Amino acid sequence: MKITSAKKLVQNVLPHIDTIDSKEVKKRLKENISVLIDIRDIRELWREGTIMGSKHVPRCMLEFWLDPESPYFKKDISIEKNLILFCAQGMRSALATKTLKDMGFEKVCHVLGGFEKLKEFGFKIQEVKKK
Repeated sequence: MKITSAKKLVQNVLPHIDTIDSKEVKKRLKENISVLIDIRDIRELWREGTIMGSKHVPRCMLEFWLDPESPYFKKDISIEKNLILFCAQGMRSALATKTLKDMGFEKVCHVLGGFEKLKEFGFKIQEVKKK
């Protein structure tokens, strides 16, 4: 059986989504027109922390938490703003961005290099404790 690799899936969606770098993330957040969304697994956040001020929406719940018609909809996330997704290095967030575009979200993008690049750029890290 031949499957399409995760890497190939990401390569296939990149031409159809917006990818921004850490400098552009900082600019958009400063303009207060965007919401930064960490889609990593909660265990990653416990281990490494997250970007200060970001919202956590795990990849497995993304479509449900951002769909106003879903019983799981999270009202505390402003879906009218530009949504900036990030994961560890940018692969999961690329796929998630494409999914949101397929759902009809027009103002959605992801971060080139993900959490690693945001840290390198100097974004502040906030600890996430187990509840």
